[in-house]
Amino acid sequence: MVVCLLASKTIGDAKETLRRIVRYSLENGETSPPVFLWGGPGIGKSAIIRQIVEELGMDTEENFIDLRLTQLDPVDLRGLPRLDSDEYVRWSTPHFLPKDGRGILFLDELNLAPGAVQNAAYQLILDRKLGEYRMPPKWVIISAGNRPEDRAGVNPMKSPLSNRFIHWEVETDIEDWKDWAYKNNIDERVIGFLNFKPEMLYMFQPEQNQHAFPTPRTWERVSELLEIGFTDTEDIASAVGLEAAREFNSYVNMRDQLPDPQQILEGEDIIPERPDVMHVIITSLIETARHQTGHEKRLMEYAEQLPTEFSVLLVKDALRADIQLQKTQEFKEFVQKHKGIILEQTPQT
Repeated sequence: MVVCLLASKTIGDAKETLRRIVRYSLENGETSPPVFLWGGPGIGKSAIIRQIVEELGMDTEENFIDLRLTQLDPVDLRGLPRLDSDEYVRWSTPHFLPKDGRGILFLDELNLAPGAVQNAAYQLILDRKLGEYRMPPKWVIISAGNRPEDRAGVNPMKSPLSNRFIHWEVETDIEDWKDWAYKNNIDERVIGFLNFKPEMLYMFQPEQNQHAFPTPRTWERVSELLEIGFTDTEDIASAVGLEAAREFNSYVNMRDQLPDPQQILEGEDIIPERPDVMHVIITSLIETARHQTGHEKRLMEYAEQLPTEFSVLLVKDALRADIQLQKTQEFKEFVQKHKGIILEQTPQT
């Protein structure tokens, strides 16, 4: 038996590659190959599509169509027949397919659709047409779905349909997630915990048949629960499971017993020896500084006193939080000193 492995990409790499494909189609009026993103539940497949359409200013009904084939019958996709004359029958084009302009047709959870509906999509995906309907050239087809091993109830994709796509399997990456988390005001306690325990970002074990487990999506739910005021272990467990909730609340309890980060911003040099404590202090320090002004130089001074691993972490995450370190002379000197690490890994600001 031959096992075909999918090419894998981090969420960030997949997003950048998809953005390039979409831009090429929009700018050149050329059709682009349809793409299928594979990955476990809650990993962020659908989210990156929505981020792309927002960043490209295409988040309108005219530019973005989210079509769930699981809700359709085969005839819904092909369109209903109508009598055109005494001799001919024509198929009415479904109203949800694009008629002109440019945009993305997103076929989310395609492999949850019954086989008959998948069959009806063959011609649309490969030839970009259904009967007399023709998809405009500046529209890109992207699909996403769970893998068979995820026990998500997917239906096998027949080879002719699968062969119409280019396929990537997307993977979580803590650096990509933090880029998103700081921009979307995820609770600092969640960011700090996952800085300390990055392996907890995604822990899906399909064989255990869990209802709640850690994923990027469920950690966002934890942030929402914290904002509402739910902090008990049982409340957090409702989103990410009991094991992750216990570890998270142990982290939060330790955090609450540490010195006020304001003391560091005001000049006190608190350099803990324990790595877990250092992670907590860095995240709390950034969260405090991002809601104030004038601490850029002090943050750089503090970073210089830390071991390299933590100094780079502090600088990178401060930039993610939109703290303007790059305006200081200390930052320029820091980049020169650590250019082998910083230049490739520092997020865009």
